[in-house]
Parts: sequence; C-alpha cells; structure tokens
Amino acid sequence: MTAPFVHHPAVSPGLWTLAWRRLRADRVAMASLAVVCVFLLSVVLSAAGVVAADWEDEVAVNYAPPTFVGPDPSLAALAQPPRSVPPNAFDPLAADIAALQAQLAHRGHAVHAAKRTTLPFGADKWGHDVVRKTIKGGQTSIVVGLVAAFLAVLLGTLFGALSGFHGGRVDDFFNWFYSVFTAIPSILMILTVAAVLQTKGVLTIVLILGLTGWTGPYRLMRAEYIKHKAREYVLAADAIGASSARKMFVHIFPNVSHVALVQMSILVVGFIKAEVILSFLGFGVPVGVVSWGSMLNEAQNELILGKWWQLTAAATAMAVLVTAFSLFADALRDALDPKLK
Repeated sequence: MTAPFVHHPAVSPGLWTLAWRRLRADRVAMASLAVVCVFLLSVVLSAAGVVAADWEDEVAVNYAPPTFVGPDPSLAALAQPPRSVPPNAFDPLAADIAALQAQLAHRGHAVHAAKRTTLPFGADKWGHDVVRKTIKGGQTSIVVGLVAAFLAVLLGTLFGALSGFHGGRVDDFFNWFYSVFTAIPSILMILTVAAVLQTKGVLTIVLILGLTGWTGPYRLMRAEYIKHKAREYVLAADAIGASSARKMFVHIFPNVSHVALVQMSILVVGFIKAEVILSFLGFGVPVGVVSWGSMLNEAQNELILGKWWQLTAAATAMAVLVTAFSLFADALRDALDPKLK
C-alpha cells in the first residue's frame, strides 16, 4: 500500500534570497565584495595587534626607497673614510676635526648599518615601514567611514520614520530641519561643525560626518514610511492595538531596511574620502594617530624631495577600497530593486 501523496506548497523566495542570487551571479560584485572583505579583515587584524602593531618602529633609514628602486646613493657617503688634512697645510684644529669626523662617520655608519636601507615599498621620513603604516592608516579611515555611516543612517532612519509616519507638524518640523542642513554646502557644514567641536580625534570625525550626513537617508526613508504606513499589514497592526513605535520599527522597518543598507554602503565611500580631506586640511586625526589622510598630508612635503612612495601607497589603497565599495554598492542597489524580481 503506497503512502498518500502529500502536496507541499511552494514557498516563494524572499527579498534577501533573491538579492543574494543576483549578487552571486554578478562576478564584478563578488570580486568587489572579496576586496572589501580583505580590507575589513586587515582592519580587524590591525585592531587586534596581529598586523601593523609595530608600525611606529624605525626599521629603516629616513626615506628608505622601495626595494625595486634600490638603495639611496647618498647613503654610501657615510661609509667613506673622512678626508685627511693635506700635509702642507697648517691647521691647529685639524687633528681634532679629523678625529671628530671619524667618530661621527663611524657612529652614522653604525646607526645606518643597524637599519635597512630599502624596504619593499619604502619608508617615511621617520623610517617607518610604509606598508605597515598604510595598513594602520586604513584601520582609522575605514572605521571612521563605517561608524560615521552607521550614525548617519541611524539618524536619517529615525527622523524619516517619525516624519513620514506621523506627518502633520512633526513632518513640517523635520522638513524645516532638513532644509536648513541642505541649504548649506556640505563642505562648509562639515568645516563649521569641526570648528565648533574644536578637538581632534577619531570620535570627533565620526560626529562631524554623522551629524552632517543624515539628510540623504532621511529623504529616502521618509518617502518609504509615507508609502508603507497605508499598507494592509500596517492597518492590521493598528487594528490589533500596536503602538506607533512598534508599527514603525517592528512592522515597517524590516520592509524598508534594504534602503537603509544601500544608503549605508554608499555613505561609507563618501565618508572615507571626507576623512581623508579633513585630515589633509588639518581637521582630522591628532598627532600620533595615522590615517590615509594624514599620510597624504605628509606626502605633499615629501614630493618636493622626490619621495613619492608614501603618497602612492596611501592613494592606491584608498582608490582600490573606494572603487570596490562603490561597485559593490551599485550591485547591491540593483539586487535589492523590487522592479528586478
């Protein structure tokens, strides 16, 4: 006797399942995600002290060039013996000067012998390894971008939810607040907040960028809440006596969370570049903290001396991360587009 046939209804895939399928089919998106994951892994390892913990060690001579360039010819002068005083010249201090030159040459040669004259990608003016410095600087820049983007999206989502769901005077107030922020150019707003806070530090940069970057997420989230508050599932939640906070953040937010996620991925790119600009202008990280912006600030003086490797390392790392994050953000936005289901 055969068992009765039981029909299992097909379960349609959800939004996140469909989005993941589209991302896996996009080779550029997956390659970009891999690059971003490598940078995030370097941030975690750097914060844990596994890599680049000794980036401040003077492991090489000042401005040691990259290995593929070769050692600096000027360092060979330290190994040359001091010149002797011509026998036909009379100088009462010649013997003392010759001894002092020999002592200084020997000391300089010993110091430089203990340090490397080349590094894989060169050293800065203090003899710090540029590779380790770039990894440590990436930790600061990426953390600032991620945390500031999260703060901006959090504020934009909160303000947009209150404005779009309640409407009326609440909506008028947040629209006025939004208009004030958007009426001022973003760079002037950032510099104004930086001047008000005055103190330098990673937390200050996060506050500067987070408190000035919420306007974009607010505009989109407000429109989403206006659209969703009249849907049937929200009316059903209202019928069973759900509170406004529950309807906003338990019922509506999961259905609009993809918008917040895309906005965060876009803001991370902008905030990383903004941190570099702030540090370059002197409003960024304090002395003793390295970031890609502070490296570029140092590199502008090194270029005059022909020392280009610190600029190349910081600019290349930032360009690779920003490009990969931008491509992934575009792919994620397309994957989460309901029109492409």
